[in-house]
Amino acid sequence: MFEQAGIAVQDELVYTKLHSLIDAAFDSRDVEVFLTRVTKSKLRIRDYESVLRRGFLGKEAVGFYEGLPISDQGLTRERYLRLVEAVPLELRQRYFRIYAYY
Repeated sequence: MFEQAGIAVQDELVYTKLHSLIDAAFDSRDVEVFLTRVTKSKLRIRDYESVLRRGFLGKEAVGFYEGLPISDQGLTRERYLRLVEAVPLELRQRYFRIYAYY
């Protein structure tokens, strides 16, 4: 199982705001809408930077992300990918094309 590195967050306020936007996208009530939007844009769900830049995590998310130090950006990508893998299996199978590695 993946274990997150023990790196301290440097910009707690912006980090928290960005993570609340990511958590909202993966909320059980909204995750299907998020996955549909990613599918329509023909992106891969694990391509965090592209999903972020398309505004699927919120318009202000790009500014928050770019304002973070590199270590906080890495922690954010790890959290996003962990949430991508935590999507229920039935949704992952339904949205197979964005989850596929090809």
